[in-house]
This record gives sequence, C-alpha cells and structure tokens, in this order.
Amino acid sequence: MLTESTITTMLPVTDSERAGHFYADSLGLKQTGKGEDGTLYFAAAGGGIGLRPMPAGAQSENTALSFEVGDLSSEISALESHGVRFQDFEMEGLKTVNHIAEMGNERAAWFNDSEGNVLCLHQVLS
Repeated sequence: MLTESTITTMLPVTDSERAGHFYADSLGLKQTGKGEDGTLYFAAAGGGIGLRPMPAGAQSENTALSFEVGDLSSEISALESHGVRFQDFEMEGLKTVNHIAEMGNERAAWFNDSEGNVLCLHQVLS
C-alpha cells in the first residue's frame, strides 16, 4: 500500500556536487548513495531526498519540501550558523517576523537550497 511506502522526494539540481555539499554541510543530512544517473540520495526521517541532475530552470518557485521541526527558532539559528539564509516576506496574507510566519496552528520559515529550490521548516503548535 502506498500509505505505508517510504517516500523519496526528487529535487532538480544543476550542479549535483554543489548541491550535495549544501545538503550535507549546511543542512547536516547524511548521503546514502549515488545513482548511475548522478542522483545523490540523502536520508531524511520517514523517507529520503534525491538530488537529480537537471537543466537550469527546472526548479520550482513554490515550496519543494518542508521539514517538520520541534523548535523552529532553534533550527533557524542552527542552519544560519551553517550559512543558510532565510527569506522574509511582507505581503497580503503572509508576513514574517525574524524569518517566521505565523499561520493558524503552525509557524514556518523558508530558504533556498544552493540550486534555487524553495525549502521550508515548519513547526506545528499544540
């Protein structure tokens, strides 16, 4: 059944070596393999991430994946100490304060990977 399947999110990257360094060094993820086509695989709880070589422009302008975290502020600080730069927004329906948007019962913050993919950290509030 698909509801019990492990998911690997495939992200397009133009430079797999640069992207691999970002996911390992900046995000702290462990590389688990490399496909024959050059796709780099990284472990993530409940699944994995594949960084697949693609032509420039294949990246989405929307959130490609989101990591659920227990303490959003601490995760932001930890990633910033590794060079990750978070985005700030001020538009109708979405405003960030210290990189964090409050949205109902969750908080979220966005950043780009080395290839332009939009990634998110989110925390569900009790």
